[in-house]
Amino acid sequence: MAEHLLDELVNSLRVLPGVGPKSAQRMAYQLLQRNRDGGLRLAEMLRLAMENIGECRVCRNFTEDDVCRICADNNREHGKLCIVESPSDMAALEKATDYQGLYFVLHGKLSPLDGVGPDQLGLTGLCNRFDDGDIKEVILATNSTVEGEATAHYIGELARARSLSVMRIAHGVPLGGELEYVDGGTLSHAFAGRTRVS
Repeated sequence: MAEHLLDELVNSLRVLPGVGPKSAQRMAYQLLQRNRDGGLRLAEMLRLAMENIGECRVCRNFTEDDVCRICADNNREHGKLCIVESPSDMAALEKATDYQGLYFVLHGKLSPLDGVGPDQLGLTGLCNRFDDGDIKEVILATNSTVEGEATAHYIGELARARSLSVMRIAHGVPLGGELEYVDGGTLSHAFAGRTRVS
């Protein structure tokens, strides 16, 4: 029974990105040998997070509330909407730039081979936001991957069809790079140097 539980713990830790069998085993042994209280806190926080964190009904960012703190902030520029692939990209922009507009989180990128189309990215909700009349400028901040560029192009077309101003963040972000892993200076420069999409 004990070995079965240990194996299950190791396999459970492997769901985290970048954690292989050896890393998972080291983590499990560390918790069991030296930090059982920390392991119990981690387990409780994971349970609470999985049960209580959902998506903002406006921007799809992770939140415990119906509407996240950014969407609920009346001091933000409600005429600007920045489109990002993930909540971690949104957090990176919040930390590295002085952007004060709103966001929309896609939770992915267009990838027909993987079965990810417009419906999976919530583009119906995005179009509803375009149509409500508040948004004047759309900033495309998807990653500089082939899929990210295709997603930006598709969303740009949707926005231009509604006569919205469409901008793309500058390509100081390396091709193939992911926003959450780019240093703050590069990200800030790329965001400040965004260009209009023709």
